[in-house]
Amino acid sequence: MIAINTKHTGDPGRDHRGYAESMTSEQVDSLLSEDWLRKMVADIRNGDEKKKDLLPYICPHYAAFRNNHRAQADIMPETFSFMTCVDVDDKELVEKAIQRAMEVNGDAYSDWQDQVLRIEYSARKKVHIYIRIPKGMTIEEAQQAFCKEIAVPFDESCITPERFIYLTGRDEEVYRSPHWLEPLSEEEIAERREAYLQRGLDVDGRKLHKQASQENKKRTSSVAETSNIKASAASLAAFDLCAQQAGLNAASMDVWGEHNWHSNLMAVLSVGVAKLMSRQQLGAVVAERLPNYSQTEDCQKLIDYFYDKYDADKGFMNASLREINAKAQKRDDGGNPMLEVEDEQLSAFNAQLSTRKMPQGIRDSIDAVGPQMAMPIVTAICPCIGALATGVVLDVHGRKKGLNLIAYIAGDYSSGKGDIDPVVEAWMSEVQALDEMYTNQEKEWRKKKLASINKKDQPEEPMLPIRNLTLNNTVANLAQQLANTEGKHAYSFTPEADTVAQKWKSSMSDFSVMLRQSYDGSKYERRAKSVDAVNVYIKHLLWNVTMCGTPDALYRVVNNYTDGFQSRIAIARTPDNTFTPLDEKPRVLTERQTERIQQIAHLLPLMYGEVVLPKLEARGRDWLERIRLETMMNDDRVRARQRMRVCVTAQRMTCCLMLCKVCETLIQKHGLNGAETKLKQQPNLWKEMLLKAQTPQMLEIYDVIADSLLENALFFFYDRIKNAFMSRDYAGGGERKRTGRNDSIYERLDVQFTFEQATQQTYAVKGAETSRNSIQQMLKNWRKQGLVEFMDSGNYRKITS
Repeated sequence: MIAINTKHTGDPGRDHRGYAESMTSEQVDSLLSEDWLRKMVADIRNGDEKKKDLLPYICPHYAAFRNNHRAQADIMPETFSFMTCVDVDDKELVEKAIQRAMEVNGDAYSDWQDQVLRIEYSARKKVHIYIRIPKGMTIEEAQQAFCKEIAVPFDESCITPERFIYLTGRDEEVYRSPHWLEPLSEEEIAERREAYLQRGLDVDGRKLHKQASQENKKRTSSVAETSNIKASAASLAAFDLCAQQAGLNAASMDVWGEHNWHSNLMAVLSVGVAKLMSRQQLGAVVAERLPNYSQTEDCQKLIDYFYDKYDADKGFMNASLREINAKAQKRDDGGNPMLEVEDEQLSAFNAQLSTRKMPQGIRDSIDAVGPQMAMPIVTAICPCIGALATGVVLDVHGRKKGLNLIAYIAGDYSSGKGDIDPVVEAWMSEVQALDEMYTNQEKEWRKKKLASINKKDQPEEPMLPIRNLTLNNTVANLAQQLANTEGKHAYSFTPEADTVAQKWKSSMSDFSVMLRQSYDGSKYERRAKSVDAVNVYIKHLLWNVTMCGTPDALYRVVNNYTDGFQSRIAIARTPDNTFTPLDEKPRVLTERQTERIQQIAHLLPLMYGEVVLPKLEARGRDWLERIRLETMMNDDRVRARQRMRVCVTAQRMTCCLMLCKVCETLIQKHGLNGAETKLKQQPNLWKEMLLKAQTPQMLEIYDVIADSLLENALFFFYDRIKNAFMSRDYAGGGERKRTGRNDSIYERLDVQFTFEQATQQTYAVKGAETSRNSIQQMLKNWRKQGLVEFMDSGNYRKITS
C-alpha cells in the first residue's frame, strides 16, 4: 500500500493537493498505465505547463493519512514505508544521476546495493529516484547520503514527511526493482522501528511528540543549556537530601577534584533521584551544584543514559553487571563459571553470525561445524587468515599493525572443539605443504649430522622458513624458528591447550611475553653469553596462535591477570551440548568446502600494503563509546579497561572476514587463476575492493564479534582480574603493602580529607550499603596504624602515602 492522489479533474482551478488515499501496488500499476496519464505528460512537455498541477501524485513516505488528508498533523506513523524519493532537478545531472544510481545499486560493496527501488523521468524530463531508507537513518539522512554517493545536490524540499512526487507513468520508467512497493516483513519492520527508538525517535524516524518538533536537528542540549531552567528550591532540596543519604555534602561537591565529580553524581543518582525530579530539573540542579562538571560532555551523556535506563519499578538497571551476573557470571561455590548452564547470550552471538551473508571460506567453515559453533570457528580461523594475509597492515586508531591475533576456544570435553581441527588444516594446507618440504630438508641434515658426528667438517644447519610451528617446543627453539620466517607470520595451532600449560610450565612467563609482543608486532630479542646458545633478534615478531581446550586449561595458560596477556586473547566458547541429541548426520568438512577454503587461502598471501578502513574505524569508536558510557554508569573498571583491546581485536577479525569477501568477489568475476593474475598485475586492487567491502552487513558483524569477545573475557576472568588488581602483590614496593578495599579508599583520598569525603569514597569502592559505623571503625584503625591523624579543624590528614 502507498498513499496516492488520483483526483485529476481537468480543471486547473481545483486544488486537490490536500488529498491522499491508500492504494495497493496493483492499483498503482493500473494508474501508471492509463492512456490519459501518458497524454498529459506529452502535453506538458509540449508546453502546456498548467497541466502539471493535474498530474496524480504519490506520497512515498507513508501508506496512509488519517481521513485521507495529506498533512503532517494527520500522519499515521505506523504506515511509514521506509522509502523516500530523491528529486534531481538539474537537467545537466539527470543522466549522470541515473547511471550512478544503477552502478551503486548493482555494486556488491556499496551500502546501496539493491536499495534503488524505482527510477522515472519527471514531466519535465528530469528524474525521480526512489530508494529504500537504510536501517536507522531518517528521511533526510538517507537522502543526504544517497545524493553524496551519486554526486548530485541534496534538495531540502524533498524531506518533509508529507512530501508528494508527481507520477508520469510506466512509459517514463527507467528502472523498477522487483521489490518496488513490496511490503517488508514484520521482523524487518520491528528491527527498523527499534533502531529509531534507540535514537530517541518515533517509529517513522521523526522526533517523538514529547520532544522538539524540528526534524533531524542534531541534539546539542547540554547541562549548561538546561541550567537556563532555573533550579527550583524543591529540586535543590531533593538533590541535597539524596546527596546526604549518599554520605555527601552537596555544597562542597564541586571542589573535590575532577576525578570525584563522576562518583559524586553517580552516588546521588543511585539513591533514587529520578523519582524526585525530571531529567531537565536534574540538569538545572547539577548546573547549580556541580557548575564545573556540568560543562563537560560526559555529564549530559551520563544523565541521559541514566534516565534512558531507569525503570520506575526497579530503579536504575545496572545493565552490564546485571547481565553478567544473570547470564555469563553464573558460578559455583568456588567462584568458577558453570558452563553447563545454557547461555542464551552465547547462542545469540552464534545465531547472529550464522545468519549473516558470510563470504566464501568463512561460510564453508561455519557449514562444516554447524551454526551453533559459528563464533568459535570464526574466532579460531581468523588467526589463520591473519597469518596468510601476512602482508596486510591495518590502521586502527592511527596505529599500523599486521593482523596479529591470538585465539582460545574454550569448552568441556566432547563439546565440538575437535571439529575445528580439519577446518584449520584446510586453511593452512598450502603453508603446511611448504613446511613438509622444509621438514624433509631438516631430516636430511640430521642424518648427515649424525653420520659425520666424529668428523671435522660438519654439515651446516639449514635456516628453514618453517611457518607452521608446534607449541610442544622449547623457548629457545621456538624463538629461533620465529626468527627464520623471513618476515612472514608464523602460525601455531593446538587442539589441547594443556600441551602449552605442561610444556611451558616452568617458562610460562616467556610464553606470555612472546605472545604479548607478537600481538603488538614489536621487537623481540633473546641473547645469551654462550656462542653455541641461540641468539635471536626479530625486528617485528609476527606469530598468530589458536588454542583449544577446557576452561580449566585456560586458567593454566593464563595465570597472570595484570601483565596484559589475558586482554590480548580472543576467547570464544563452545555451546553447552550436555543434553543435546546426536545429529542424524553429524557435520563433517566436505571436499567441496575444503576446496573453497583453499581457494581463499591461496589468494590471501598476494595482498601487501597498508590500508585505512574509515567506516570500520568509526564503527569501532562508536562501540567503544557505548561501552564507555555503560561502564561509567556502573563504575565497572574491569569492563572499561577490557574494551580497549577488544576493539582492536574485533577490528582485526572483521578485516580478516572482509579480505575473504574481496577474494570471493575476484573469484566470482575472474575465476581462481584470473583472480591471482589480477592481484599480481594490480597490487592495489585489493585495497580498493576492501574499502568497498565495508558494507552494513560487515559492520554489523563487527558489533557481534566485539560484544562476544568482551562478554567471554568477563565470563572467565572478571573476578580474577578485579582481585588481581586489588592484590597486595600488584602495586609492590613502599613501606606498606596494599591489602584490601580499605587501602583503595585510602589511596583515593586527598592528603587532607573530611569524614564525609571518606564516606563518599567508601561508597564508591564498597557500595552505598556500607554503614557509617564501619567507616568510623576504618578511620579509627588508620589512626592506630599511624596512617592518619585527627586535626583540630575536625578533618583528617594522611601521615604516610
